[in-house]
Order: sequence, then structure tokens, then C-alpha cells
Amino acid sequence: MQQINLRAENANSNRSLSELAADLIIKHIVDKGLEKGEKLDNEKTLCEIFKVGRSTLREAVRMLASRNILVVRHGSGIYVSDKLGIPDDPLGFTFIKDKRKLAADLLEFRRMIEPHICAMAALTATESQVNELREAAVAVEELIHAGKPHHESDARFHATICMISGNSVMPKIEPIIFNAIGLFINVTGSVLRTETIEDHQNLVDAISHHDPVSAQDAMLLHIIHNRKAMEMAFKAQDAAQKQLKLNS
Repeated sequence: MQQINLRAENANSNRSLSELAADLIIKHIVDKGLEKGEKLDNEKTLCEIFKVGRSTLREAVRMLASRNILVVRHGSGIYVSDKLGIPDDPLGFTFIKDKRKLAADLLEFRRMIEPHICAMAALTATESQVNELREAAVAVEELIHAGKPHHESDARFHATICMISGNSVMPKIEPIIFNAIGLFINVTGSVLRTETIEDHQNLVDAISHHDPVSAQDAMLLHIIHNRKAMEMAFKAQDAAQKQLKLNS
């Protein structure tokens, strides 16, 4: 990697040495093709590469850690974050008060995007990717049968389909889908158990058979099941609230 005199760069800009070093770390990650979870060189080597002191490097690393680009594991080293720069709540869903409308809108967003992504995944899936998707489906099923929370594994299943599609934008949109699945499970009380298992299996089958039409239809059906469950849950919640008011 070409070494750059950061002090000279700093003299010609209003940015700190740490900010400039953070930019170089990002370039270093991209140039070396480091993937999520991969370890960077040790501090001493990074200081030599970027021609900075330890305090400047550590501040740069802290900046990148706050942006979900790096993760520091004390006693182990510096790693590329699994989130790779994606905030936990990139669109500020936390601050939307009407969670019902948010859940419905997110489900509509999924309806517009995910069926097409499934069709793409069916066209591009390799055998190893299909196996990974099948394992993700089994993980969801096992948690459902055990009566344990499954929204993270469910989101991982859908993220795997995004990855298989080969679309470079989709991994960046994963947090939106993750929020949609988690929020849906929260507002419906996780009522879709059997349907989730069956729908996931249909998706795996269609993608493994490289059938884009069936994959698209399977995802659309999955989302329709989700929408019906959500509507039923909302009606039940409204009825319970109404009864509570009558009894009070």
C-alpha cells in the first residue's frame, strides 16, 4: 500500500490526523479485500503502514468502531465489523410512534422487493449457497419448535437469500428487512409458526431447483401469510382493548 504523509495532508485540510487515518483504514480494507469478520494487522504494523502514532491510530479505530466498520476485541485484535458500516437503525424506525403502520409499511416494502430477489437467487444459487440457505431454514424451525425467539434467525434466512441473489445493494438493505421481521413478530405475537416453516421450505425448494417463478411466488405467498396474520393480530388486539374499556 502506498504510504501517505498524513501530517502533510492534515496541513492542507481542516480534518484531524485521526479522521485522515480513518479514511486510510477504510481504503486499506477495500484494497486488501477484507471481508466481514476478518482481522486487520496488529497496531504496530498499522502504525507503520499509515505513518501515525498509536494514539492517532486508536482514535481512528474508535471512530470506525462507532460507525460499525471495525470491532475491537480486547486481547485479540481489530476486526472488520459484521455490520460493515451499517447503523443498527439506519432509517430511524425507533422514533416512529405508530408501530402498527410501520409494520404494515415495512411488509409492503418487502412485497415490492423480496419476490424479485428470490427469483434472482433461484437463477444464481450454487450448491453450497443452497446448503447454507437450508441450514438457515432449519435453524428457524428448531427455534420455533423449542418455543424460543426466532426473529434473528428468521432475518438471517432472508439475508441469505439476498446474498445468494448476487445483488450488491441488497446486503445494505438487510437492516430494513431485519427490522421488518422483528417488528412483525413483536406486533403479532409470533403467531406464524407452522406457516413460517412451510414457507421457508418452499423457498428453499424453489431456489434449489433454480425455478425463479416458483421462488417469486413462494416469497409472495410468504408475505401474504404475514399480512393476513398481522391483520388478524390487530383485530384481536383492538377487540381486547375494547373489552378492557367496557370492563373498566
